[in-house]
Amino acid sequence: MRLNAHTAIVGETVVLVPYRVEHVEKYHTWMQSEELRELTASEELTLEQEYTMQRSWQEDEDKLTFIVLARPLEPSDADLTNDDIKALLMIGDVNLFFKNTREDPEFEVECEVMIAEPIYRGQRRAHAALILLLSYACDKLGVRKESFVARIGSANTRSIALFTSLGFEVVRTVSVFDQVEMRVADSDAESWPSGLVREYP
Repeated sequence: MRLNAHTAIVGETVVLVPYRVEHVEKYHTWMQSEELRELTASEELTLEQEYTMQRSWQEDEDKLTFIVLARPLEPSDADLTNDDIKALLMIGDVNLFFKNTREDPEFEVECEVMIAEPIYRGQRRAHAALILLLSYACDKLGVRKESFVARIGSANTRSIALFTSLGFEVVRTVSVFDQVEMRVADSDAESWPSGLVREYP
């Protein structure tokens, strides 16, 4: 989505930055993992196809993606410069897919997150990244909480627990795909905390 082409969202433990050409080779390396492809329901792509996909994520108005960068867990009051951000380690991505128009009763926004670097799993980085993205979509794009949906493999208990911790609940099981569908349980609940949205050259 062109909207976030020059946007970074800074949180306490992660920073979200636009998915750019310089990220593609590492992303492609991640997706050689059969485990990651299975967890994310992704197909194996060639590097050339991955570059094409990156352009699609950057330009298509029905897709919003950010690369997740890891901040040190030790708290710091120092402001991050753009050079500081560029030096952070790329550990995953977080995405939204917009389906149908806002006026359509079937309008929904599907959420996905992946922490690809194993040593960064179990540190609530996915939780932090999702909160930043969901609050950004609500604040900047006017998405209503009840429009968010997550579709997760039934055996992926960690992801189901993650979305549950964000206020989602299982609303149905799709046996043919061996998935559960999760939606926000209480759209009037307190808003997700926002990150610092800043210009990113």
